[in-house]
Amino acid sequence: MKKYLDCFFLLTILGLTSQTLICQEQPSKILQEEESAEVFLEEYTDEFQEKFFEALKQKGIENYDRAINLLLECKSLEPFNTAIDHELAKTYFLNKQYIPSQEYAENALTKNPENFWFLETWYNSVLKQSNSVEVLKGTIPYDNEMLRQNLSLIYFKNKDYTAAKKELKSLRKSDFSAKLTRKIDDSLQKRKEVVVQNNMSPKSKEVTTNPTEELKQQLEDYIQKGQFKNLAEEAEEAIENYPLQPYFYYAYGLALNKQNEPNKATEVLLSALDYLFDDDGLTSKIYKELANAYGALGNSSKANEYLSKVKSGS
Repeated sequence: MKKYLDCFFLLTILGLTSQTLICQEQPSKILQEEESAEVFLEEYTDEFQEKFFEALKQKGIENYDRAINLLLECKSLEPFNTAIDHELAKTYFLNKQYIPSQEYAENALTKNPENFWFLETWYNSVLKQSNSVEVLKGTIPYDNEMLRQNLSLIYFKNKDYTAAKKELKSLRKSDFSAKLTRKIDDSLQKRKEVVVQNNMSPKSKEVTTNPTEELKQQLEDYIQKGQFKNLAEEAEEAIENYPLQPYFYYAYGLALNKQNEPNKATEVLLSALDYLFDDDGLTSKIYKELANAYGALGNSSKANEYLSKVKSGS
């Protein structure tokens, strides 16, 4: 079981699990990547592995300074390891240290420019500094076709349709560019229809259409009705479409708990913490579900740890 969880963490860090969502890779490729994660575990020293997984643990309980120090020690042991670069970038980001987050994300991208999650971490750290992604393209391997493809997708998911369209024009014509262009056009048309509708009715000007809020309401309805199978299906799809929204990870983790899948629930709920900012109510809900999941797994220490966070309001 420990090896399975370790592999999951490694797949997450390396950005391999994301490729099944973003790029729809072939099963044989995914299998190779899973095997490479196992090799990663076996290749490195006990000291490296111990520090690495302790860093993940500290990050999971929001002890970011300690996690960063441990990751820097891992970096000294394996200076060219992109997994460590990216984990440092993510942890600095969670610690609101956006300059080093950007720098380590750039290091990871330089070595692996086709990794979607490396680019997304870089993108988020740039925006948090109110910097221009366009101006900073020279700091990353922008000539890489897959990187530009990933960037157009990130723009789209963040509803920056103009930037997404501009990025697509720099790409070779492909099924990806054709499909994403259609999605952008559909989204722009819906946006235009909302504007027209609002202009037609004074009352409607006070109403804004927010797809993520509508999805949240739908998921809340499933929770209230106890329809956890529907909740799991809809929440998983919501994560694919809006991977930066922590509520969708919470809803999926809750559904997995209710369907007796605590292993997977812990993985999803810990991912929710990566994207969580200044939402005490949602934070408590996530901690409660983590306590439930660890309790179901028989890990009373972790269950009590998260339960105490709920009670203390931290």
